[in-house]
Amino acid sequence: MRRAEQIELALAPRPEGVLLHRWLYDELRKAILSGTLPPGARLPSTRDLATRFRLSRGTVLGVFAQLDAEGYLSGAVGRGSFVAAELPDRRIDSGERTSPRKRDGRPLARERHHDGDSGTQPPVVELSARGRLLARSAFQLSGRTRPARAFRASQPDLDAFPFELWARLSANRVRRAQRDLLRDGEAQGYRPLREVIAAYVGPSRGIRCSADNVVVLGSVQQAIDLTARLLLDPGDSAWTEDPGYPGARFVLEAAGARVIGVPVDAAGVDVSWARLHAATARLAFVTAGRQAPLGPPLALERRLSLLEWARDRGAVIIEDDYDSEYRFEGHPLAAMKSLDDHGHVIYCGTFSKLLFPALRTAYAILPDRLVEPFVAALSSTARHVPTDQQSVLHDFIADGHFGRHIRRMRMLYGERAEALTSAVERHLSGLLALAPIVAGLDAPAFLPRGADDADAARRAAREGIETRPLSLYAIDHPAPPGLVLGFASIGVEEIESGVIALARALTRRSR
Repeated sequence: MRRAEQIELALAPRPEGVLLHRWLYDELRKAILSGTLPPGARLPSTRDLATRFRLSRGTVLGVFAQLDAEGYLSGAVGRGSFVAAELPDRRIDSGERTSPRKRDGRPLARERHHDGDSGTQPPVVELSARGRLLARSAFQLSGRTRPARAFRASQPDLDAFPFELWARLSANRVRRAQRDLLRDGEAQGYRPLREVIAAYVGPSRGIRCSADNVVVLGSVQQAIDLTARLLLDPGDSAWTEDPGYPGARFVLEAAGARVIGVPVDAAGVDVSWARLHAATARLAFVTAGRQAPLGPPLALERRLSLLEWARDRGAVIIEDDYDSEYRFEGHPLAAMKSLDDHGHVIYCGTFSKLLFPALRTAYAILPDRLVEPFVAALSSTARHVPTDQQSVLHDFIADGHFGRHIRRMRMLYGERAEALTSAVERHLSGLLALAPIVAGLDAPAFLPRGADDADAARRAAREGIETRPLSLYAIDHPAPPGLVLGFASIGVEEIESGVIALARALTRRSR
């Protein structure tokens, strides 16, 4: 623990005409009531405070004695002075109280802070219209500190990740770190990492590109946000799949776009419907490899139609290829970007779902003409992902560990997909119909027509089951009632017990 003399205690300047004793008393009391000096915190010594603020030690001793007498401080001979564990009051002027707020960030009512005796009510700080849209989130803000349980979606198996290997690579990087890694780095990303990404997507996704087309980001969400801000003006239309990824919709709406939900069927997003109803859109967001959340890949004829529309309109397509590495049947699918001969597709991939969520590293492959403005916008908003983390990821890929890990996980997740399919057939027949699982970390399971999937998810939660209702993904068109079941992060035994618990939850309602 630091000595009290080493703790910096910032005090506001003394107003003209205020006595030294009163100024010091008010500042220390305000710091205690506001929590700047929390209960149990040790204060600097009276000698140190007197020297630092050019006060007589007698003045400081007098203030400490007054605060101690009023119950704000406690002390012991030879140990110093500490903030009392229980304070005598917490008045409204301490700033401790906050007003309740709506979910959109606006106050429920204006706070009544009077300005002296004038009776006026100064306006409170409120979010802008765009700020209220940004304050929504499709994600859990508190994070997921507990281990995965049935049936958490979009979650890889963290226990199967080669942590010791990653730790060795990190340690090796620290030992042989060059000073170049301590400098600012390129906003576009660590070039050796961009080079191995470009080399990887060539054979695995059929994408022809160089490191100059690759930008390293903190998430695919960041790529969507920057693209929307660069290409959309308020009121412009943008297509998203319906049902589709909520994170994309929220970001597009916050950019001022008019989001058009395009229906999805067994062949993926219905491009003909979109071209008929919203042909003038300037952007489309699609999950062509495995539609989120329903699962089908976008059919070839629809990919070609979507590319034709983008070329004719001068529009851009964001292709979010979030987990295509994990395909359990057939050959890997080439990305829609591989068909893009005119530079209208921004391809996005993420390592956070392939390796571990805390990695927070993704990438975008951009058309030539969008690289410079995109990187400039990235530099203006978030600068770049930490270079040391990028360098470790580069070593993990370049040394062949990434490829081996993906192959091992593909086999493991394939076994778990089979276990989930078998367990659902045995325990949930008539209650839940699981779509065939050919790829990914999770799968949609459909409830009977007319069922309330949000209620089903709540009942599942009471049985300790974590799942998402398909209605959560709907925009303008109703989603088929169902649940998203993640299977990748849990073992076969937990899959079995989780399906039994889910059957128990659904059966209780049907009686």
